[in-house]
Amino acid sequence: MKSRWAFPHPATMFLLLMLGVVFLSWICDIYGMAVTLPQTGEEIRVQSLLSPEGIRWWLRNAIKNFTGFSPLGMVVIAMFGLGVAEHSGFIDVCIRRGIGERRSQTKVMLCVITLGLLSNVIGDGGYILLLPIAAMLFQWVGLHPIAGIVAAYVSVACGYSANIILSTVDPLLAHITQEAALAKTGYQGNAASLCNYFFMSASTFVLGAVIYGATRRFLLPALGEYKGRVTMEPYRPLSHKERRAFWVAIVVAGLYVALVLWLTFSPYAILRGVNGGLMHSPFIAGISFILAVGIGITGLAYGFSSGRYRSDKDVIEGLTRPVRLLAVYFVIAFFAAQMFACLEYSHLDVCLAIFGADMLGPFETSPWLALVCLILFTATVNLIMVSATAKWTFMAFIFIPMFARMGVSPDITQCAFRIGDSATNAITPFMFYMPLVLVYMQQYDKRATYGTLLRYTWRYSLFILVAWTLFFTGWYVLGLPMGI
Repeated sequence: MKSRWAFPHPATMFLLLMLGVVFLSWICDIYGMAVTLPQTGEEIRVQSLLSPEGIRWWLRNAIKNFTGFSPLGMVVIAMFGLGVAEHSGFIDVCIRRGIGERRSQTKVMLCVITLGLLSNVIGDGGYILLLPIAAMLFQWVGLHPIAGIVAAYVSVACGYSANIILSTVDPLLAHITQEAALAKTGYQGNAASLCNYFFMSASTFVLGAVIYGATRRFLLPALGEYKGRVTMEPYRPLSHKERRAFWVAIVVAGLYVALVLWLTFSPYAILRGVNGGLMHSPFIAGISFILAVGIGITGLAYGFSSGRYRSDKDVIEGLTRPVRLLAVYFVIAFFAAQMFACLEYSHLDVCLAIFGADMLGPFETSPWLALVCLILFTATVNLIMVSATAKWTFMAFIFIPMFARMGVSPDITQCAFRIGDSATNAITPFMFYMPLVLVYMQQYDKRATYGTLLRYTWRYSLFILVAWTLFFTGWYVLGLPMGI
């Protein structure tokens, strides 16, 4: 699988991106680029990373930038859990039991896409946990494992706002929307966590169809047949010992889930926030860790029940299996962490985004066309600033009053923002989990780079952006309610 798009190694790419941020921060600082935060009135100026203070900041924080890289800890813990589950044989048994000898490719693709679209319930856990499993599932049914990684990645990234269940990002965005609406317009209408629920639930099926069609039509033919190392064993029926161990592991997993739910929703509720809510609770903040521990415990239960594990030494061997993969990830993550930290320190992303939003603000046209422009503008800004809450924190205070003057309610404005915020997630090099995605791909193709990934994902982002915008336009023109 030779990419026609020549890109450097992922670690080198992030180093070059960091140097680009450093250079742009120097240029923008020379010309005094500054913007005003609409929510506070505070002036934000681009800070040069080549100034004496910028150089001192980097020398003081280079190590902290790496150790504090937010995905790093979650990736390591999740890899430990996945390592035990795979080494114990639990994942293999789940695949053999769930798919069987028939190995339906359609069933596997729909399963991966659905899980990816629903994964925002557990925050960013889908990036870490689903992608390697998707590669194994695709390889099991005779498809290219990188196709599984790409399909899962696009489903998680581009479908981050669409879900039939309340996700972790819904209350966060709704809280910002409420603040902006009350502060700027005095609006007292619907801006609750479920204000986009109807539209986003329906969008789940639209995005699922688009991703499935693009995978069938473009991705699988482009990748062709996988000729690398086959890691999946031939199918064999489950033995009596494997079936018994499987159900023991399922019971243990059920007890673990029951315990987590009891600690979250019972009167004891130590996993809820200090005010009794879930928005900033330990449950939401630690959902990826909770899930990774659950996977590890389930793998342990299966390993000891099946006889695969007999002592703690066997468990440690399972924990150390992902170390080689993590070694590559650490190298890429180091340069990625420095790049993200430099971008945050320089305020370059915030200044460019607010500058663009201020230019779009006076633009007067019909409400539906203005909403389409908001979607396209957000999709563009998302290429350099991927955090939905960070963007919406200032964009809400610019666009909610602007659209309120056109008679557009805040829930509709928020919905348009979320479409643009999700559609281009799969193609931006500034995605926090991009280093991990590239590491997963390099398991099956050592030459895989960001160019390789972009070659297969740009169509998804384009198709999703167009289809989702058309769907939103039809929904808006018909006057259907966005949510509850």
